[in-house]
Amino acid sequence: MNVQTIMTNLEAKHPGEKEYLQAVREVLESVEEVYNQHPEFEKAKIVERLVEPDRVFTFRVVWVDDQGEVRTNLGYRVQYNAALGAYKGGLRFHPAVNVSMLKFLGFEQIFKNALTNLPLGGGKGGADFDPTGKSDGEIMRFCHAFMYELWRNIGADQDSPAGDVGVGGREIGYLYGMYKKLAREHSTGALTGKSYGWGGSLIRPEATGFGAMYYVNRMVKQANDTMEGKKIALSGFGNVAWGAATKAIELGAKVVAISGPDGVCEIPEGITMEMVDYMLEMRASNRNKVQDMADKFPGKAFFTAGKKAWSVKCDIACPCAFQNEMNEDDAKELLANGVQYVAEVSNMGCQPGAIAAVQNAGIPFAPGKAVNAGGVATSGLEICQNAGHISWTAEEVDAKLQKIMNDIYDLCVEYGKEADGSINYVKGANIAGFMRVAKAMLAQGIV
Repeated sequence: MNVQTIMTNLEAKHPGEKEYLQAVREVLESVEEVYNQHPEFEKAKIVERLVEPDRVFTFRVVWVDDQGEVRTNLGYRVQYNAALGAYKGGLRFHPAVNVSMLKFLGFEQIFKNALTNLPLGGGKGGADFDPTGKSDGEIMRFCHAFMYELWRNIGADQDSPAGDVGVGGREIGYLYGMYKKLAREHSTGALTGKSYGWGGSLIRPEATGFGAMYYVNRMVKQANDTMEGKKIALSGFGNVAWGAATKAIELGAKVVAISGPDGVCEIPEGITMEMVDYMLEMRASNRNKVQDMADKFPGKAFFTAGKKAWSVKCDIACPCAFQNEMNEDDAKELLANGVQYVAEVSNMGCQPGAIAAVQNAGIPFAPGKAVNAGGVATSGLEICQNAGHISWTAEEVDAKLQKIMNDIYDLCVEYGKEADGSINYVKGANIAGFMRVAKAMLAQGIV
């Protein structure tokens, strides 16, 4: 495999799709050496097949707002690779959503799902719909219209979407309600992230954040260190940051910053469980303002407009909000402030310059495809419960999640250990996920 040749061909076929091309390049550069040790991969053209999605659906979503105005959005579903199982990946509702973004997220999802060792393929979807400021009625009508266009192409054994940015338990409920009506069946495995009581799994909403902190805890232990008293900065205040903050407190750490589009909220003494609970209200309000935390807890939380979480001095930095949210200057600011660990919880949350700056400084850096795999892992557990008509306790699900994250960490160490004894977590995650998918594709023939 010659990475540059493959990338030149891809750039010609997919001009301007920067995020997608960036994600592909990162994986190919990580796996090139191992790939070239397997001539059977090259003969079967595994990479050339893997970098292109199986199919991409684009559809119009027409709905009516509260003023009676007809609104039109674009919806998408990228079904990327099903070598390991039915397509699995979230739906994202955000005005920035486009095909390039979803292709990169779907490509990353292939390897993230592979790391869980569950039978899950990779996919992603969403729409350029902005839920900020929308009423419940408007969100319901949009979700129903979106599912009306998508429902024939999903199902427990075909493609099982979940939530993502802008899509939480409320949206999954509306989406599933329309799916059930159209499909005329109660197939709870068709969507994950459902509410507990009608097919959902306990701790699913907080699972991505929980899993991230389990992974970070292993990183810290690898360095003969402890989470006790560590100061953590989180970007965002949605389900991922909420789960991460909850588990961080349990592990003895202090979350000293959360952020939003409007700025950063610094919490010098560490976030409390009362504040963590309030994050759910902030998310449900659709205001998308982290300033609400400072307004609710004056004297304990302090808001600064226009700043990021990385402006607050911390030991551990965890991007939890959106792709490419940490740039090289942010990373340099963190390094100047003495950051000790960076764990990318959001998919490709760090730009290449930020990753390079952290790694070149000798600071452990872990990629999103490994760190945030807890969400899809618990979605897989939800599907298992749906199929078996069983319901595990929160403790049972959490124990299974912790084991999966520990196994993922061990794989990253196994494939990412360098000659000097350091761990390249990015390389380890990419190789471990890639090898599982490549072997499955090889076994299944040219399909």
